[in-house]
Amino acid sequence: MDQAAGLRKLMNNSAKQNVSTAGVSIGEKKFAMTSTALNETINNKPTKVITITSGKGGVGKTSVSVNLGLTLALSGKKVLLFDADLGLANINVMLGVIPKYNLYHVIKGHKKLKDIIIHTPEGLDIIAGASGYSLLADLSDDKRDKVIKGFAEIMGYDILLIDTGAGVGANVVGFTLPADEILVVTTPEPTAITDAYGIIKSIILNSADKSIKLLVNRVASSLEGRRVAERVINICNQFLNVKIENGGFIYEDENVSKSIRKQKPFYLLFPKSKASACLDLIAGKLINQEIDSSKGEPGLGSFFKKLFQIKSGEIDR
Repeated sequence: MDQAAGLRKLMNNSAKQNVSTAGVSIGEKKFAMTSTALNETINNKPTKVITITSGKGGVGKTSVSVNLGLTLALSGKKVLLFDADLGLANINVMLGVIPKYNLYHVIKGHKKLKDIIIHTPEGLDIIAGASGYSLLADLSDDKRDKVIKGFAEIMGYDILLIDTGAGVGANVVGFTLPADEILVVTTPEPTAITDAYGIIKSIILNSADKSIKLLVNRVASSLEGRRVAERVINICNQFLNVKIENGGFIYEDENVSKSIRKQKPFYLLFPKSKASACLDLIAGKLINQEIDSSKGEPGLGSFFKKLFQIKSGEIDR
C-alpha cells in the first residue's frame, strides 16, 4: 500500500468515528476537523501546534504571528509559520517576500509542499497561503490527499504556527480545533473585546477542553493589558464556564507601524523596542509549556487529516 493510499484509509476510518457538534451549513461541500489535539513526535520530541486567531480584523494578528515566529526561531526553535488566511494571505507581505509558489500550486499538483517552504535568514520557515481557495471545503478527495501527504512529509519542526483569518466562520474555527494551543488576539477596543469573546465562544462550543490564551495587543500600559485580559477571562468564566489564560500583552508602539510600512518585522528592525520586549515574555511562556506526546497521531499531515474529519456543517458558531 503506498503512502497516499494509507492516508486515504486513515481518513476513511477516522470519518466513521462519532463526533458531537451542532449544525451550520457552509455551501454544498463540507470539510472536516476534529478537536483532538495534534501532536507530532520527531526523535521523541513533539511538535507544538499553535493557532493564532482573532474575532475581528485589524487587531494586529498577522503582525503578532510573524514577529512571534521570529522570536521563537531566534531563540533556537525550528519554527514553521503557515498562512491559513485563505482569503487574504499576507504573511509574505509583512516579511517583504514575494513567493513564487504557494499552497495553490500544491493543491493543483504542480509542486510538493516541501518545495514551497520559504526559508528566511533568521531561521523562520513560512508557507504562503492559497488565496484562490476561500474554503478548504472546495477541495476534492485527491487534492485533500495531496495536502495531507505534503504535511506528512515535513519533519523536524519544534513549533508549527498557524495564522488564521479573522472572524467566527467555520474555516477559521476549524483551524483552531486540532491545535495544541490557541492564541486569541484582541485590542482594548470594545468591539475587539466583544469579537474576541465571540471567537472564544465558537471554539468552546465545539471543543470545551481547548487550551486558549488571550493576548491583548496595542495597550497603553501594563495596567490596561491586565484589566482587558481580566475582563475577558472573567466573562468567559461566568458565561461559558471555561478558564481562559492570560497570554500577555504588547504595548502600543510606533515602531510597529514603521516596520509594517518598511515590510520588515519590528522584532528585527527594533529588537529593543517595547513591543519586542513583550514578545520575548510571551514566547518564553509558550515554549516552557510541555506537550503530552501520548496524544494524537504522529506527523504534521495528521493536522489536515483531522481538519477534514468533521463536516463544516456541524461546526457550531
